[in-house]
Amino acid sequence: MSFNLREAQEGTEYIIRTITTDDGELDAFLFSLGCYSGEPITVVSRRRSNCTVAIKDGRYTIDNQLAEAIEVGQI
Repeated sequence: MSFNLREAQEGTEYIIRTITTDDGELDAFLFSLGCYSGEPITVVSRRRSNCTVAIKDGRYTIDNQLAEAIEVGQI
């Protein structure tokens, strides 16, 4: 079962299934952060307009629109 990152539970590790954007520059940016299919990702905290995620050794804050573009699944 897969769903978008905005629907993910805080503190649970997931695997990135796909990233759906029409912006090549954004795709390249996410790739440089280590955010691509097959990588583990964890929602550390969630706020009204964004969430903080842990990818590899870093933590990043992404807005809800981007979180909705990242499809994840259970490990």
